[in-house]
Amino acid sequence: MKIELQAELFSINAAGPDGEPRRVVEGVAIPWNVEAVVSGGQRVKFLAGSLPVDGPNPKFILGHDMTKPLGMVSERVSTPDAMLFSASLYDTNLANETLLQAGPGQFYDSVSVGVEPTDYSFEGSTMVVKAGNWTELSLLPFGAFEGAKVAVAAEAPETQDPTPTDSEEEPEVATQETPDTVEAAVPTQVIYAGPKREFKLPSAAEYIASFVRGGHDFAQMNENIRAAAPDVVTSDIPGVIPTPIIAPVYNNFQGRRPLIDATGVRAMPQAGAIFIRPVVTTHNSIGTATQNTTITASAFVVDDVQIVKTIQGGYVELSEASMDWSSPEVLGALLDDMARVYADRTDLLACSELVTGTTNSNNFANASITDPAEWVRWMYQAAADILTGSNGNLPSALAVSPNIFQYLGQLVDGSDRPLFPQVGPMNAYGTMTPGSDSAVAFGLRLVVDRNLGATDMVIMDPTGIECWEQQKGAISVEQPSQLSRQIAFRGYFAAKVIDASKSIKAAFV
Repeated sequence: MKIELQAELFSINAAGPDGEPRRVVEGVAIPWNVEAVVSGGQRVKFLAGSLPVDGPNPKFILGHDMTKPLGMVSERVSTPDAMLFSASLYDTNLANETLLQAGPGQFYDSVSVGVEPTDYSFEGSTMVVKAGNWTELSLLPFGAFEGAKVAVAAEAPETQDPTPTDSEEEPEVATQETPDTVEAAVPTQVIYAGPKREFKLPSAAEYIASFVRGGHDFAQMNENIRAAAPDVVTSDIPGVIPTPIIAPVYNNFQGRRPLIDATGVRAMPQAGAIFIRPVVTTHNSIGTATQNTTITASAFVVDDVQIVKTIQGGYVELSEASMDWSSPEVLGALLDDMARVYADRTDLLACSELVTGTTNSNNFANASITDPAEWVRWMYQAAADILTGSNGNLPSALAVSPNIFQYLGQLVDGSDRPLFPQVGPMNAYGTMTPGSDSAVAFGLRLVVDRNLGATDMVIMDPTGIECWEQQKGAISVEQPSQLSRQIAFRGYFAAKVIDASKSIKAAFV
């Protein structure tokens, strides 16, 4: 790492004894124990004696450019307040031309040291240099301190008698104001000690435009903000820090219809508020007959089961501004949520119809609900009742609430092995996992529905309940006088247990 800092004061002495040109620049190279901010933004302080007064002489160059030599630092004196120097200039065109432009009010009026720290520590964000290699001293047009100016101007000895300067007098070290704190730089690269250039914080529009351009442009803007305003925290510049919104909108509402998916949904007739579902309620009779006798008389009755349509829907009124200004746009999130809630509402109607329309029940002793043998008994008893009562149909599904789902998953056999393991042996009753409702229990498809009551459990043939639906979807109506729009989501739905003999619910007693 290399650090370069401007001195407080230096002078140029162009006259020697008997008026002979000396071509010597003298002054303060660096003040001790004074904090300064280098051009890269690092706050640095040199301790007394941190720079050597012996060893190789530092190069005297122009603007920290080793390709522009002016001479050599010929003398170094460390005082309690600062490091003093004397530099001898070469008799070259560059040195002569530079000398003519140096002095108060001239182009070159400051000096700067170039140091490679070998021992340093940090006090907060300030690098405290304890020792370092002084490699060069530069003549610069700008200084880091207000008092870093040329004290005595030097003119070319060919055109004017030089004014001697008492080199024995120790120059005064000016006191600088403590600069604003900057972000501490990692000491692995050269830090130039030129004065910090003023950087105007960008407006919100300028910051966003730079963000959109991205790449080096945006990275440079962030670097400039950090260097120019090191003490600024986010609470100080809320106007230039955007608040990103990550799309899409998160929605945890699951618009699933487990029971409707298990039973299927039929297209609802277009006309009428009520429609008829013909159901055979009395079947023919077939009997044994003898020759030349009358065969068995029978009756065939088809009942007209009425299905009542229900209207399911809801609406929201959105201002025109909320739709135009929102990002991500609110309309898409609204319609998605409406569809989810509509699905859940219609599934709730189907669950309610299944429980109320199932009139047959078998007792299931609550005290034995953890006993696998009791579950097996109930399943087969209910299956036998359905087989008998529904003229030969057998159940294929078991609809349960989340509470009953929990009981099923915890069932174990006499050796404490899960009754429904995830990886089921050949003699398992089924397979279940806590993270999925696609399960099989006792050979029946498990339908886990949160819209069933806590103690609801129905073993059934899914064809015994029918669901009818006509989804209308979303509709939009403008409200010009209010600069708003009403968004509605609706549909027609009906569910009916048309054959109660195909389902049996558990009665927990």
